[in-house]
Amino acid sequence: MPLPSPLDEVHIRLATEADLPAIDEIYALYVERSTCTFATTVPTPAERRAWLLAHGPAHPVTVAVERDGTVVGWGSLSTWNPREAYARSVEDSVYVREGHHRRGLGRRLLADLVSRAIVLGHRTIVAQIAGDQAPSLALHRALGFEDAGRLRDVGYKFDRWLDVVLMQRALPHPA
Repeated sequence: MPLPSPLDEVHIRLATEADLPAIDEIYALYVERSTCTFATTVPTPAERRAWLLAHGPAHPVTVAVERDGTVVGWGSLSTWNPREAYARSVEDSVYVREGHHRRGLGRRLLADLVSRAIVLGHRTIVAQIAGDQAPSLALHRALGFEDAGRLRDVGYKFDRWLDVVLMQRALPHPA
């Protein structure tokens, strides 16, 4: 019999306000040290709470939680563009706690978001990924996202210009 995977000890559920400190703790490292996000300042607790409340049922925020209650990652489906005709197009975000990479958590979080997007009736998921983020690009390609374009030198962080790779995953829809 195979040994249990560390992922067997993790479940994904909808985030609550009680998860916001953990979400912020995870995200802060990406803001401060990574090009995974183009944010340059960590959201305040009030800003993060407003962010969660703005998501609503059509745009879930999820957390990956270990058996002991530790949040080890989070994901979200957000409005891709506020104009009405884009209502069924969403953007994904996935972040994994430092020290928990390369264990399949990002894949589980993104796969869960794709499943939720299908159930919610969304038509496409868009990802906007810094061009230097090979792991994020590979993760999205592994889950069926296709390259849709590259925006050159559109972000400036850590004293350098960054490209953004646009990726897209079409979702099944009624005929």
